[in-house]
Amino acid sequence: MVNKIFALVGPFASGKRTLALQLSHMGIHYIPTYTTRPQDPKDTHPGLVRTLTQEEFFRQEFMVRYTYEGHYYGLAKGEVLHALKHYPISIIFLDQSAIGQLSRLLRDNFVSIYLMVDYVTLVSRMLTMGCTNDDIKYHLEYAETNKEFDAWKVTTHVIKNTQDPHVALEEILTLMGLMRLLPHEELNRRLHEE
Repeated sequence: MVNKIFALVGPFASGKRTLALQLSHMGIHYIPTYTTRPQDPKDTHPGLVRTLTQEEFFRQEFMVRYTYEGHYYGLAKGEVLHALKHYPISIIFLDQSAIGQLSRLLRDNFVSIYLMVDYVTLVSRMLTMGCTNDDIKYHLEYAETNKEFDAWKVTTHVIKNTQDPHVALEEILTLMGLMRLLPHEELNRRLHEE
């Protein structure tokens, strides 16, 4: 079996961090993202992103580096290589601008999953997160301008993430090969028991 890195991709509030955290709590190896963005005190998922000063950031050796909303982000080369050597499945979240770069470097070891979300769901999630109207307008305009809603065209898979997050989680687990269909006989038996 080839060890794989699964990247979650999507606009702000699409559920990347929430799903990465859930997968991590289930025991799936998570490769942290490093950034120069200051830690947000409202961050509901601390630990997924590690903040560095700009000077510290540029001293690191990154497998991939990109900018998002004016801040630098990167995946440490040593951590990516360690994950590929020691873990059958690892998870990251990624900006669309880094998909091509990482897929060329990792080839068959890389799978990208776009989390498709509609505007109503995005706005609802941002309101729940405590975003102001100006914040929401900014994030939606940023996503439009940077074509984040079109990133599904360059990913390996697309998962609609507008309902209960467990639906998307189960689909991701299936793509990872961690869920399987029951044999026909077992499925029939269970259906007839209910």
